[in-house]
Amino acid sequence: MLIPIIIPIAVLACVEVMKLTINDVARSLDLPLSTVERWIRQGRIPIKRSGQTYTVDRTALEKWAKSHKLAFSLQDAPAAPGADAVGVPDSETLLSAMKRGEILYGIHGDTTDEVLASAVEAMTVFPAEVKTELLERLLERERLTSTGIGKGVAIPHPRMPFLDEIDQSVIVTGFLDKPIDYLAVDSRPVFVLFFLLSPTPKQHLQILSRLSFCVRDDAFVSFLKTIPDPDAFEARIEAFERTMNKKGLV
Repeated sequence: MLIPIIIPIAVLACVEVMKLTINDVARSLDLPLSTVERWIRQGRIPIKRSGQTYTVDRTALEKWAKSHKLAFSLQDAPAAPGADAVGVPDSETLLSAMKRGEILYGIHGDTTDEVLASAVEAMTVFPAEVKTELLERLLERERLTSTGIGKGVAIPHPRMPFLDEIDQSVIVTGFLDKPIDYLAVDSRPVFVLFFLLSPTPKQHLQILSRLSFCVRDDAFVSFLKTIPDPDAFEARIEAFERTMNKKGLV
C-alpha cells in the first residue's frame, strides 16, 4: 500500500528561503557592498540579518528588485576586483563622468525652476530634444523633494535613469551667479549644482556616493566657493578619487 507523503504547508513556503552572506546579496543585486549594507540598516530591503548571514526570501527579493528596476541574479559570479571596496569599476569614476559633461558659470535665476531652466539651456553636451525632456524630468524630481543636500550644494537628477539617451554617467557642474533659496535640507542658499545623469540605478548610486564623499569635506566646499577654473576643479576631483581608492571609503 502506498503511503502518502504529507509535506507541511510551512515547509513548502520556505523552499525559496535561503541564507546568504552580505557579499552574495550585493552580487545578486549588482550593487556596491556599502549601498546594500546601508539599505539593510535602513530596512529598505526585504532581508533579515542573523549574525553574519542574511535570510532571504528569493521571491520577495526578486519582486523588490524588479519594482526598483534593479538587476537580480543569484548566479555565483565573482565580484569584480576591488568592487566592494571602491564601489565603482575603474572605467567609471567621478572624474570621467565630469569630463563627459561640462562646467557652466554664471547660471542665472531667482528660483529653483528658473535656475534649472537656465542651466539646461546653457548645456552643450546634449541635443535639444534631450534637453527638453531633461528639464521636464528635473522639475518633476524637484517637486517631490529638493535635491539640495546642504552646504550650498544641490545634485539635480531625474527620478528614472536616462537609459535611452546615454550609456555612461554624465555630470554637468553649474555655478550660479548668485546663491538662491533651493529649499535645501539645511536651509542654506545653494550656489553650485551637480547635474547627475546615469543610465542605470547602479551607476547613479556609485557616482552619487563618490560625489557625496567630496561634498562632506568642508575644505572641498570652500574650494567650490572660489569658483575654480576647469583645470583646478578636475585636479581637485582627481585628488579626492585617489584618496577614496586608496582608503576604500566608498
